[in-house]
Amino acid sequence: MAVRKLKPTTPSQRFRVMNSFEEITTNRPEKSLTKGLSKSGGRNNTGKMTMRYTGGGHKRKMRVIDFKRDKHNIPAKVASVEYDPNRTARIALLHYADGEKRYILAPNGLQVGMTVMSGDQASPEVGHAMFLKDVPMGSVVSCIEMRPGQGAVIARTAGSFAQLVARDGKYAVLKMPSSEVRQILITCMAVIGAVGNSDHALEVHGKAGRKRWLGRRPRTRGVAMNPVDHPMGGGEGRSSGGHPRSRKGIPAKGYKTRYKKKASNRFIVERRKK
Repeated sequence: MAVRKLKPTTPSQRFRVMNSFEEITTNRPEKSLTKGLSKSGGRNNTGKMTMRYTGGGHKRKMRVIDFKRDKHNIPAKVASVEYDPNRTARIALLHYADGEKRYILAPNGLQVGMTVMSGDQASPEVGHAMFLKDVPMGSVVSCIEMRPGQGAVIARTAGSFAQLVARDGKYAVLKMPSSEVRQILITCMAVIGAVGNSDHALEVHGKAGRKRWLGRRPRTRGVAMNPVDHPMGGGEGRSSGGHPRSRKGIPAKGYKTRYKKKASNRFIVERRKK
């Protein structure tokens, strides 16, 4: 994986940094694993705008991703690595030995022709899905479940990973991408290796139009509004108002919004660093 810096042939290309797509092997998704994707434009069922700065964007198809990896102890061959417009990571098409096809998030280092497996017979190699009780200590993992059978919810974005640092009874202790250290049941599954496309963080859009292609409309700063519209609005001239906070008055930049009595607090060994 690498990024390309384009020649400044136009003003929008001058600062553009884009992915090279060298790991992509096909430009056509598997038809049986795609379905239509409708957009709301940020409106609810009555047509009222409930989410601002949303709308437009290029038409997309949804790829059905297997986050559960519940096809245990059946080997699967990696048929292709593909682009998915709905996420930052790349996806890989698996052809299982029994004929079924499934998409998974492509971890770093997964290539066409490799064989992967999930379950208690899987080995600790890139792309294999294992129970946390079987993962070797110190391993880098991604696509982690929080509850057995739930499906992957942690470390799914491009380049993200967690590390298994200890096991304590029925819990595995993982260091999360946020630097939080947390306990998770050892019967949960995780994929060996970090999520691929780690260079995504280096991309630069280069122009506002690319944001519109992604379905994001222009965002108005709170300090540019009137006092009736935002707590930071108003004032004479270029005064930027008061303490940073959201439109509904919740302070930003350091204010903790997590519920103090949340049940899952007992699973957190060490909070994330500021």
